[in-house]
Amino acid sequence: MERITMVTGHFGSGKSEIAINLAKKWNRDGEKVGIVDLDIVNPFFCVRDFREELESEGIEVIAANKEWSNAELMMVPKEVRGIFVRPDIRFIMDIGGDDSGAIVLGQYSEDFKHEPYDSYFVINTQRPMTPNEVGIKEYLMDIEKSSRLKVTHLISNTNLSYETEINDIIKGDQMVHELSKELNIPHLYTAVREDLVDEIKGKLHGEILPLKIHMKTPWR
Repeated sequence: MERITMVTGHFGSGKSEIAINLAKKWNRDGEKVGIVDLDIVNPFFCVRDFREELESEGIEVIAANKEWSNAELMMVPKEVRGIFVRPDIRFIMDIGGDDSGAIVLGQYSEDFKHEPYDSYFVINTQRPMTPNEVGIKEYLMDIEKSSRLKVTHLISNTNLSYETEINDIIKGDQMVHELSKELNIPHLYTAVREDLVDEIKGKLHGEILPLKIHMKTPWR
């Protein structure tokens, strides 16, 4: 795996949740970790809301002030450029949803020509715009075009939040597995809510990524 990882995907795919859980996983594994919040699309469910929690665990957080979060302004933290000259830290970048969010990566395309990277594309087949392979491929190509960077791995994150059933996860995992073979892009993880992990072991193609849910709706 490369030192810099981007997490992209369609709006509502669960990118921020994936990014937070991966940062914590790597931190537990003993790596020095930083997380970069580049989500300029959704100011309501984002990494910066968990800055205090993450920093208390020793994870560096790079994020703009919340009041600056506006897709039209395209304001990103000036510290982002510095991650390319900090080889001692593994960074994960949470990118805004859809092509409108991925376009912010374009300004770093020259930096990435000299820095190997991983780009994870998160897929939730329960979202209305990505229920099938056609919709997923359209979003993937749009994000690659906007970011000017190639997707390197697929993550299946099919879920209905706390209403998710085992069969939903299995169906999503199978679709991503088939898409992976068609596109020749590795299916790296299948995300599973942590309380469902034991029940689903041995039934998936992707490596299980246990998820602790951080971004709860107000009624939870």
